[in-house]
Amino acid sequence: MKQSFKYIFSFFFLLSLLFVQAQEKKTAITDRAPKVIVKGANGTTTEKAPEKKLQAQTDTIKPKTDRYGLILGVDIFKVARSFYDSNYKGIAFVGNYRLTKKYYAYGEVGTEDVTVDDPLLNTTTTGAYLKVGFNYNTYTNWLDMENLITIGVRYGFSTFNEKLNTYSIYNPHPYYGQTSGIESGKSYDGLTASWLEVSPGINVKVFNNVYIGFSFQLKVLVTNTEPKGFESLYIPGFNRTYDGNFGAGFNYTVSYFIPIYKKKVIPVKPAPKK
Repeated sequence: MKQSFKYIFSFFFLLSLLFVQAQEKKTAITDRAPKVIVKGANGTTTEKAPEKKLQAQTDTIKPKTDRYGLILGVDIFKVARSFYDSNYKGIAFVGNYRLTKKYYAYGEVGTEDVTVDDPLLNTTTTGAYLKVGFNYNTYTNWLDMENLITIGVRYGFSTFNEKLNTYSIYNPHPYYGQTSGIESGKSYDGLTASWLEVSPGINVKVFNNVYIGFSFQLKVLVTNTEPKGFESLYIPGFNRTYDGNFGAGFNYTVSYFIPIYKKKVIPVKPAPKK
């Protein structure tokens, strides 16, 4: 199932990139200046650029404006995983608010319920998390395009509880085999964790105000309160913890842009040659 999902994601990711390229080609074609063919008395024809007509058209063209507003979305990977993975339930909502031409404020909130089966431990983690930060758009859009290729920085915080379902006592000399799992059922409440993450991503407008996006996250734990006697195997929003403070994750989102206001784009004149 995981391998199939990888191929499906790769297909949609390539489709998004092809959509951006198609938009660029369409914009380049529309930028070509028209020419007027003039027939002479002797049957000859000449091409002239309609300077005066173009000038009149230029005067009536509306100035370019950038739209500012809120992009709200849902992580469809978490929703899909809740259906095919019996050990997982989760949902997350993401938001980008445009602050300037290049900078976007970012927020994410979500909940997760995950059962992890480790060789010696079986635990269930339930909790919620919040991420705040910003994205910087590195992509220069043509005309009315509104695609995003971003690099983001976030701070994440999670509060959760962890239930120890079963555990096994480690035997370094398993001549007669390892001991079977011992049922526990003990729950540890009020656990918290915080982390920092760097997240490159892409958001492509596929329809009017509708975006499909993907982002990858590299994370490092800042604080982590662990249960007594064992380490947390999963932290909501951070994902698995593997013998260290580093983690990784990704999300695949469908979002809708809510425009709030527009700002006129002032063209930058090139500096005069010396």
